[in-house]
Amino acid sequence: MPPRPPAFREASPSLFAPDEAPPAPLGPGRLPSYIEGHRSRLRARFMEGGAAAMPDYELLELVLFRAIPRQDVKPLARRLLDTFGDFNRVLTAPTHRLAEVQGAGSAVIQELKIVEAAAQRLARARVMHRPVLSGWEALLDYCRTAMAHREVERFRVLYLDRKNILIADEEQARGTVDHVPVYPREVVKRALELNASALILVHNHPSGDPTPSEADIAMTLQIRDAAEALSLQLHDHLIIGKSREVSLRSDGYI
Repeated sequence: MPPRPPAFREASPSLFAPDEAPPAPLGPGRLPSYIEGHRSRLRARFMEGGAAAMPDYELLELVLFRAIPRQDVKPLARRLLDTFGDFNRVLTAPTHRLAEVQGAGSAVIQELKIVEAAAQRLARARVMHRPVLSGWEALLDYCRTAMAHREVERFRVLYLDRKNILIADEEQARGTVDHVPVYPREVVKRALELNASALILVHNHPSGDPTPSEADIAMTLQIRDAAEALSLQLHDHLIIGKSREVSLRSDGYI
């Protein structure tokens, strides 16, 4: 009888031990910021209670653990939060800005961008190829995740079929901190290429205030008129701010 192949099994939790940062005194009369077993305890607390009760710096530490073994990552987590404000803004910060933070090398930046991409993909999966108008909150969550913390304006178009199912989500343009170039003809042309029947415009205001400008309103009306001429419907134009969003349709602009 041939010998059985070795069974697969999960690695023992003890393998986390070499990943722990060794205790290091910080000076006379001061306690070390890391003590033995800190990483394993933080991981265990996350697995038992989830992220809801964890402050931003601890959640960020968990991400940094993967990029920086056997070092105290709490100071770096604090520097990142002090620089960008909160966990979401750290994840969505441009790579060149992250690289300016002391201790944020290529491994750290890569890990942060992997988490950002995963979050966006999860949010996008909740809206793609589904009826948009009946899942409006999921759509808003996706737009917030993708755009709320960007440092420059981005303009994207959500294209829908005749059943209002989202068939494409495309970023059309990137601009500056207070302007993004938009070409109504290109927006409508792309809708025809996709055989779309309706569209939703979305862009962000890096200032945090989603109040529409006169230019925002004028551009929206231009796209609405161009769409109507080709029997396309403009459902809405959403402007995403830091903590809230504005619907130009709800506010009576279209």
